[in-house]
Amino acid sequence: MTDLEVLRVFCGPDGAGGNALGVVRDGTAVPGADARAALAAELGFSETVFLDDAVRGTVDIHTPSVRLPFAGHPLVGLAWLLRSLGRPPRTLRPAAGEVTVGFEGDITWVRGRAEWVPARTTRRYASAAEVDALPAPPPGEGWLYAWAWQDEAAGVVRARGFPRRGDGVAEDEATGAAAMLLTRELGRPLDIHQGTGSRILTRTYPDGTIAVGGRVRRATP
Repeated sequence: MTDLEVLRVFCGPDGAGGNALGVVRDGTAVPGADARAALAAELGFSETVFLDDAVRGTVDIHTPSVRLPFAGHPLVGLAWLLRSLGRPPRTLRPAAGEVTVGFEGDITWVRGRAEWVPARTTRRYASAAEVDALPAPPPGEGWLYAWAWQDEAAGVVRARGFPRRGDGVAEDEATGAAAMLLTRELGRPLDIHQGTGSRILTRTYPDGTIAVGGRVRRATP
């Protein structure tokens, strides 16, 4: 039987929200792209991550329909889980490249590059209320990250994410990769309030890398 952990990633300070994540701690138990794609589709989470080498931190990330070279919420969730098991990683290695990991209190951080993120559209709306009123998903094709300033001076954003891949995920509760793209676009750290209660924090660095951070909890059965 596959050793599967289910987490909620990017929870709010009160424990609300968080994007469900499947973590296969022994990726070798599910060899081959087809078997992994089938398991990710069966689970139906926005992403499932397979840990292939715990020492090197090599990982493989799948949505219900595609394999991703990089994604924020699987890496934050996996880093938190390994720390909870007494093995806090310094780096993780998805297909895109080496990701630096850090921990500050109850926030887990991963740091990478926005150019690793598959193309998606960020669209600004006039108010948080307009973002809240969008149907899930809005009409159109392709990944949409809808956002509005909630408090521009403080860097607080209201956002919702819509994959529009046709794979059953109508809305992504919390999306680290899209948060990285928006951070690069705006050129400043952000405090993103996404979905029904999720929080994503971001930071920028002089070398062009961007960190995304958040709180993680185990999903209740």
